[in-house]
Amino acid sequence: MKREDIRNSLIVSCQPVPDGPMDDARFVIGFANAAAAAGAKAVRIESVAYVKAARPHVKLPIIGIVKRDLDDSPVRITPFIADVEALADAGADVIAFDATDRTRPAPVEALVTAAKARGKLTMADCSSLEDARRALAAGVDFVGTTLSGYVGGPEPIEPDIALISAIRALTPYVIAEGRIRTPEQAAQAADAGALAVVVGSAITRTEHATAWFHQAIDAAFSAREDAGKPVLAIDIGGTKTMVALVEQDEVLEERVVRTRREEGPDAWLDAIAAETAGWAGHFARAGIAVTGFVEDGNWSALNPATLGIPDNYPLVARAEKRLGVPVIAINDAQAAAWGEYRFGSGRGEDIVFLTISTGIGGGIVIDGRLASGLAGHFGLTRSPSQGVEPLEDMTSGLWIAAQAKAAGHDADAVTVFAEAEKGAAWAKEIVERSALRVALLCSDIKLMLDPKRIVIGGGIGLAPGYLDQVRSQLGGLSSRITPNLVAAELGSRAGIIGAADLARSRA
Repeated sequence: MKREDIRNSLIVSCQPVPDGPMDDARFVIGFANAAAAAGAKAVRIESVAYVKAARPHVKLPIIGIVKRDLDDSPVRITPFIADVEALADAGADVIAFDATDRTRPAPVEALVTAAKARGKLTMADCSSLEDARRALAAGVDFVGTTLSGYVGGPEPIEPDIALISAIRALTPYVIAEGRIRTPEQAAQAADAGALAVVVGSAITRTEHATAWFHQAIDAAFSAREDAGKPVLAIDIGGTKTMVALVEQDEVLEERVVRTRREEGPDAWLDAIAAETAGWAGHFARAGIAVTGFVEDGNWSALNPATLGIPDNYPLVARAEKRLGVPVIAINDAQAAAWGEYRFGSGRGEDIVFLTISTGIGGGIVIDGRLASGLAGHFGLTRSPSQGVEPLEDMTSGLWIAAQAKAAGHDADAVTVFAEAEKGAAWAKEIVERSALRVALLCSDIKLMLDPKRIVIGGGIGLAPGYLDQVRSQLGGLSSRITPNLVAAELGSRAGIIGAADLARSRA
């Protein structure tokens, strides 16, 4: 055999599950000949006995290995010189062996020498680029990626395409092997520069392939059953937390838990878990809407004045631990934007959603897609004409209460609106200043994004008369640049309905 004989080829590993129903020489021979009939150019066979049994019946080149479990070495694949010699005598064309840098019975150089003495080619089963370099220096003919992911740590799921490519830079005689289970993965290995690609379990280990299908089908059936269950939706706000069981746009049950700002997110999640314990088994996933910024499941505050959170708090991981179901987390205004787009005032059109409450948040839906990341955090924008403070610090509920106090009135935002409705001049002036700044923001949003609608929500945004105040501040603009302001239809439930729908769609 020459090295070029297996160029651009499929190699089938004909290794039955040990002690399985197909662990018999007849099946090994059958696997090998079936592989040949389908176009494979070589086979990989384990044990001297099976190589010897297959040789008279199999015309393809055989890569032979021996597997041993040793007490004094982690090396399993062809560890001894005697194994190399026995495989050669049994008829293997290529002798493969573990070439990792671990405690071993015989050095790689000695295994290569033994194989060459019997006129056989050699294949080094490697775990890393360093293994490959050492094996090539020892004179091996082929380098395989066979042991990538098997020399410590959790076993990966995907084949190591990057290692194939890296070894290809050292030698054209790289054989891709390890966790290649689909035609697409085999093609990726070939594209990465492999001389040949080894596929084993997906073809010849019926038990493994059956288990993959069984797991996939089980997961699909479970997902189908779970799809019929409501979603647990959670909206953690600056003053209160809402928890609900949601089905489509219908809130089946809901409860409110006070957000004790001084206790922190661990305590908030504990309170949520306790409040929803009676719903266990009635939901299969959860969606969490939060003020601030969520990235890769980690939660951070963008304006600690709204709600202080430790930087990069692992919200999703800790919520999943407490709730026992898959969890997604998203900014509350983005969740509300999606809720209004899907089921409320958005009407399926391009929208910007503004929530004006303890702070100011927002969300953007364009062409049916929710913008993620920082998109929509309008409350943090700054204007030179208004000073260096974020907009929400000069507009939102906290600002309204602070302005009332500065004017000599111990009143929260709700009281300020009530006093303004009664005609109190001091209260009306505060509300008008807030509405003016929101009107300017909406005018800017119209010019920047040109949404069909700007949906206004939140406790301040939906307060009696507030939206009319904002509209009145837009007088004098031409109709083309006047934003279309509409009230959120889902009210305070927009965030939980949106978070539930996103959790359902991402399951």
